[in-house]
Amino acid sequence: MEQPASVNSDPLQRLDGTGRCVQIRNWIGFWLLGLCNNFAYVVMLSAAHDILEKQESRNETASTSASLHVDFQVGNSSNSSIYDCNPVSTAAVLLADILPTLFIKLFAPFVIHKMPYGIRVWFCAIMAATSFLLVSFSSAVWMSILGVIFASISSGLGELSFLSLTVYFSRSVLEGWGSGTGAAGLIGALLYSVLIQAGLSPRVTLLIMLVVPFTMVVSYFCLLVCPPSLPQWRTKETEYAALVSEDRQQLLDSSDEEEPESSTTAEDQPTGPLSFRERLFVIRGLWRFVLPLGVVYLTEYFINQGLMELLFFHNIFLTHAAQYRWYQTLYQLGVLLSRSSLHCVKIRRVWILSVLQTLNAVFLLLAVRYLFLPTVWLVFAFILYEGLLGGAAYVNTFHFISKETEDRHREFSMAAASIGDSLGITVAGLISLPVHTYFCSL
Repeated sequence: MEQPASVNSDPLQRLDGTGRCVQIRNWIGFWLLGLCNNFAYVVMLSAAHDILEKQESRNETASTSASLHVDFQVGNSSNSSIYDCNPVSTAAVLLADILPTLFIKLFAPFVIHKMPYGIRVWFCAIMAATSFLLVSFSSAVWMSILGVIFASISSGLGELSFLSLTVYFSRSVLEGWGSGTGAAGLIGALLYSVLIQAGLSPRVTLLIMLVVPFTMVVSYFCLLVCPPSLPQWRTKETEYAALVSEDRQQLLDSSDEEEPESSTTAEDQPTGPLSFRERLFVIRGLWRFVLPLGVVYLTEYFINQGLMELLFFHNIFLTHAAQYRWYQTLYQLGVLLSRSSLHCVKIRRVWILSVLQTLNAVFLLLAVRYLFLPTVWLVFAFILYEGLLGGAAYVNTFHFISKETEDRHREFSMAAASIGDSLGITVAGLISLPVHTYFCSL
């Protein structure tokens, strides 16, 4: 059913009085959507390993299951490398995770507008729930891998859909979305570890986490206060074209006083959905945003999947596996902090962040090759700094796309630009595999 128009008052009225409450509800709603969207993606790998570890299978199956583990096993007897390498690079896990998402982000922006948002939310929630069920009840390697794929599909489609959805609300919800996606990494990993440490089996833990897809549905349908122009269950293109432009412009103008007046009115703009040629034109204009974001994620995930497991210090108070877990935790903390910083700091020149992240990757690559860092604490500082750069690049890219893109193109632009991080992550995985092999052969 469509939400009654009386629930959603005029956009300008929502910004004072009870409108403040509506803004808070929408901010929290997008925070929860960001958390739920990335949660299964974060939890799935370590959960898949724990389930596979309990399966009685042949040696080749056990060897394959090792590739599903984000961490690595210490003391590999067959490993003669000075880097104490895992036989399979964590980049292999990264590629298995990101390729379904990349495929969705490449093609979905051209057709996804035909699917109303309400149906998309249900589809993402069902995919996430299916991933938890598949991995928790898996009896073979292929079932666990399929579970990871379903989590990737849910995360990829959810990201481009919810980024597009933000254009119907005040721009402040982008901060909520970014903060929620940053929190997913930290909360997901910690919650899973705590439940396992408390004595619950991986299967029971994953079944408990079915509450996350349910929370996604509740956040969208019960918490968000959607404007009347939002096509939740059907796409009536004439009504859509007439209402969307006016409602969006009122929301954006009222929520960001620094934005200049638009040179064209809603009546001056074409109506109806964007044509294929228009979409290609918009994509060409997005490269100034997408390219710096892609470079940040390429270098960021090259560090995470190609170098991080090789930054190992012998004879300290932390084991190799413990060092790696702390690297991941500090990285996620940096991402959470910077993705939550949009209200305080805005960075228009995202290319500066891509340069800084590239320098960070080059420095850590040299540190792996020549082993000149004297203490693990310096690595901790660089990993936290890496997370801060990556999270800041993400939220600022989409903030300025939302602010500077023409109103008629804004919804498509937010979805299409999400390909930047996935392309960068995919290239990082491809580069990390030979780099890992090289260092492990030394």
